[in-house]
Amino acid sequence: MVDFWEPAAPGVLKLPSGRLVRGRGLRRPLPEGREPAFALYLLGKEPPPVSWEARWLRWPDFRLPSDRAAARDAFHEAWERAATERVEVACWGGQGRTGTALACLAVLDGVPAGEAVAYVRRHYAARAVETPWQRRFVARFR
Repeated sequence: MVDFWEPAAPGVLKLPSGRLVRGRGLRRPLPEGREPAFALYLLGKEPPPVSWEARWLRWPDFRLPSDRAAARDAFHEAWERAATERVEVACWGGQGRTGTALACLAVLDGVPAGEAVAYVRRHYAARAVETPWQRRFVARFR
């Protein structure tokens, strides 16, 4: 059994600081291994309840977060908690919204905003961050 706290586990992004965050698509079954301690769900509607602590950020598919201040706050919380806890970031497909959020976490971790999409595509998923406006959101994220 693989523990997603390990950087070699599928879907785990290792940030430059060493923090580990699992990205995933909720349309797939929960991966084997330990459950997250905290999850950030990026969906257009409220997700079903889970047995771990979770936060929902309203974010329609292929778009941007409905509340950018709430998104910034949620990203900070996920990044801070990833220092000591198993953190998961997920949307329905695990690419666009999840990739965008992971790129913002990379910016918080010190990756220059202009390089964060490439970082996430190299270390998480080649198709992460799907739309031009998602790329622009990351490039302007501070």
